[in-house]
Amino acid sequence: MTEKMNWDMESVFSGGSHSKTLQKRIQELDHLIGELLIQIKDWEPAQDYPEYQNFGSFLDKRESIGNGLSEANTFARGLFSTHTNDAQAAKIVNQLSTVASQMSEVETLFMKKLKDVPKKEWSILISKEPFSKSAFPLQEKREKGQKLLSESEEKVIQKLSLDGLNGFGNMYQTIVNSVSVPFNEDGKITYLSAGQAANKLTGSKDPAVRSRLLMDWEKAWREKAPLFADTLNHLAGFRLQTYDLRGEKDFLNPPLEYNRMKETTLNTMWDTITENKPKIVEFLNRKSALMGKDKLNWADVTAPVSVGDFEPKTYSFAEAESFITTHFGTFSEEMQDMAQRAFDENWIEAEDKEGKRPGAYCSNLPESEQSRIFMTFSGSANNVSTLAHELGHAYHSHVMRDLPVLNRSYAMNVAETASTFAEMLISDATVSVAESKEEKIVLLDSKISRAAVMFMNIHSRFLFEKRFYKARQNGLVSENELNTIMEEAQKEAFMDALETYHPTFWASKLHFHITGISFYNFPYTFGFLFSLGIYSKAKQEGPAFAENYRNLLRDTASMTTEELAKKHLNVNLERSDFWQSAIDEISADIDDYLALTADKI
Repeated sequence: MTEKMNWDMESVFSGGSHSKTLQKRIQELDHLIGELLIQIKDWEPAQDYPEYQNFGSFLDKRESIGNGLSEANTFARGLFSTHTNDAQAAKIVNQLSTVASQMSEVETLFMKKLKDVPKKEWSILISKEPFSKSAFPLQEKREKGQKLLSESEEKVIQKLSLDGLNGFGNMYQTIVNSVSVPFNEDGKITYLSAGQAANKLTGSKDPAVRSRLLMDWEKAWREKAPLFADTLNHLAGFRLQTYDLRGEKDFLNPPLEYNRMKETTLNTMWDTITENKPKIVEFLNRKSALMGKDKLNWADVTAPVSVGDFEPKTYSFAEAESFITTHFGTFSEEMQDMAQRAFDENWIEAEDKEGKRPGAYCSNLPESEQSRIFMTFSGSANNVSTLAHELGHAYHSHVMRDLPVLNRSYAMNVAETASTFAEMLISDATVSVAESKEEKIVLLDSKISRAAVMFMNIHSRFLFEKRFYKARQNGLVSENELNTIMEEAQKEAFMDALETYHPTFWASKLHFHITGISFYNFPYTFGFLFSLGIYSKAKQEGPAFAENYRNLLRDTASMTTEELAKKHLNVNLERSDFWQSAIDEISADIDDYLALTADKI
């Protein structure tokens, strides 16, 4: 058992942000990418037919470079996440973006070359070993190649993205570093980083503290709103211009294609959720009554409730480790062993300290065959769930390590499946071991609150982003317009169930400013409900389901989302019955919650 709360980065590259080993590796990768670009330019499918040895060599080198870039990026971004004032770490992140942009040039030419392989020869190529294992992702890249512009035009887009798309993404992080939120505790004012303030905003037991902090939090982001409006507008503008050049008229198509899912599936999911929202409102109303309020404010939704004399349990990091590994083991010994390894080998950065960026994430180290997990741990049950969530991501990477890199590029919606499944194991475990009625109420409250986030908070993000992108097609969107769009989306998503909202949420939420993909929202809700369906099956089938679950995760980058669900769960995601069955799991928890709290109001 360990109480260490800082990750080990020295074993990846020694020397921190001034690592000479890292710089040597970056130079090697830069050189290898140059060689790979020449190789793919020279590749002639007709001359490589029928064995395609040169193509196989290209894929091997591509895999090696991809693993190297992932390793370096995890290291550099990890340093910057932990010390946002580390100018050298920020410089390395930018340096790696430049190197990765050259790899993007390779990928563009790769997809265009695949597009040009005649249909008959293509069928032969993907039927051969070892290519047949990656037939689906290769076919996917071939189809994407058909949408690309000429090689020179795509190269221009990649070059401009360094100081365009990526530049504005980095600027967002720089501005976040300057955000500080005043916090008054016992008459003493301290200034919290964005990450520290976010934890206190939802973790404080005192509703008055949360209410006051929400106002200060909103004020802090509003002060920087003109700058954040610039970053958001230019990120979206760059995307929309790129879509237009490639003939893509619907801004929702790229994220749907990235997530390998149909719009019908997405719409069916949201429609089914909307039909069930009155049940969530019942929960929110009961929670507000338990807090002695008419309505909850934005920060109250996931805040802990106080029932009688019961005080929510605070976990030490060692206690969180023991609880997570023990209950992972009730489902899968492999999952338990991997989690224990994460703690023992210091994969996790969890210390609550100044200078850290907000949020939590898990990032892969394919060359080290490890992961790194970033979060800020302050001891709440929600922190334990977050830690389990990120360990779920690590398990997903773990079970895919022996697959070709093409078959490891799973999309975000199914990525959130593994993490949410792990989180559910821990949430249910905390409820099952509750020692009193009051403790069970508090734990159920935490569990259902996360569902409310998935059904309402995430829905508000989706509604905001759709409306923002539509408005952005007609020009720049001012900070006041962004606030209005955000607040209206929140009111609609929450069915006017809250007393106060968070208009500058578009500025405070990193997800809107991520450069890799737009609509970094609906995959969370998809993963949550998809996991509920899987979890329900796991409870029915018991320990024998662990192997089926493992196989499902291994297939997440080898077929469409709809095919994955059909193969491993025998369900149709374009029909509402699957989504309804998943939501019913939450409805049952709400019924328990309402019954348990009937005499508490």
